[in-house]
Amino acid sequence: MVKMKKLLQGAGINLFLLSLISFLNDISSDLILAIFPFFILSLGGGGIALGLIGGLGDSLAGILKVFSGAFSDKLRRRKPLISFGYILSAIVKVFFPFVHSWTSLLFLRPLERVGKGLRIAPRDAMLASSISSQKRGRGFGIRKAADSSGAVLGTLLAFIFFWFAKFNFRTILLVGAAIGFLALFPVCFLREKRPSGEVQMPSIKFIKFPVNFKKYLIAAGVFGLSNFTYMFFILRAKNVFVSVFPGRLAIAIPILLYAWFNLVYALGAFPAGVLSDRIGRKKIITIGYLIFSFTCLGLVHSETIPSFILLFAFYGVALSLISANQVAFVADMIEEKFRGTALGFFHTTISIATLFGSVIAGFLWNKGINLPFLYGFLVSLMAAGTMIAVRWGPDPPRQKCLY
Repeated sequence: MVKMKKLLQGAGINLFLLSLISFLNDISSDLILAIFPFFILSLGGGGIALGLIGGLGDSLAGILKVFSGAFSDKLRRRKPLISFGYILSAIVKVFFPFVHSWTSLLFLRPLERVGKGLRIAPRDAMLASSISSQKRGRGFGIRKAADSSGAVLGTLLAFIFFWFAKFNFRTILLVGAAIGFLALFPVCFLREKRPSGEVQMPSIKFIKFPVNFKKYLIAAGVFGLSNFTYMFFILRAKNVFVSVFPGRLAIAIPILLYAWFNLVYALGAFPAGVLSDRIGRKKIITIGYLIFSFTCLGLVHSETIPSFILLFAFYGVALSLISANQVAFVADMIEEKFRGTALGFFHTTISIATLFGSVIAGFLWNKGINLPFLYGFLVSLMAAGTMIAVRWGPDPPRQKCLY
């Protein structure tokens, strides 16, 4: 607790505010996401619909991240894009409860993710510039822990509304949309230095990025192909339990498993960041890839509640090791004035890869519910192998805190 207090003081107000924003926004988002696959199925969607809706939104967001990151570098300001991104997402969520066809979600979900695409690279660049490189892993870990804690609370609220309050899917979606507007208030208080002198557009040329960055994009892209939408994990559990438990319980248990996943994710994010600061991000990310791979393999054979509890925990551990650390890893490689652009390239790469991975998983799901997880096992194992096999150059020099 003392160490975290010192880090918060050293990073300034931005780490606290960005963590609070992530916390509130993820209560909203995961309240929706916890029941989203079941809502899509209720509208007549199948495996391909799940893959498209889950993957298309993230890929469109990813494509926008490279432009929003570069644009924030041009402005030398991050806050305007961060603000607009959160506002757009909050507004679009309001329309989710009123759709009557899964094809409508094929338009609305990507539009909601446009807001994410506009805000993520500038947000990560602002956070990276607020923390020294020696403490960057734990700083990103704190933000990710807040993000995942919001996801835990949002998922538990979804369970409470579904199981105890007997809300239907549309009512839960409406509540989630309303909560999304709470995240807009802390955005107003983000602090950013005004740029001095002439503002120039950095050249968005892939060739100018460090070799290590290009190598990591390959490994991260391979992992993105395996990291298909979470919805298949939830539905894998539901398909097992539907033959054992009656009615709403077959849906309620997967929702709780999703909450359990988010809890493990939240608890692991900060320690994973601290560990990456001490032993190196490449090692931690590689371990995360390997854990994800064997989690997918385990789901192929899982048929009991204890096994699902264990595997969803491993799923959370894997992403806690990977998610924040891979962003910090990229930030370590790139100087501040090009960091938004580089993070945009990074997010775009993994998001497009995830789209293809989700569509492939959707196609395989229609052929057999275990096939997506065999695919995830093999491809994420390839990503780990890439991280191990690549000859990396020397680590980038430590950078001083700018704020």
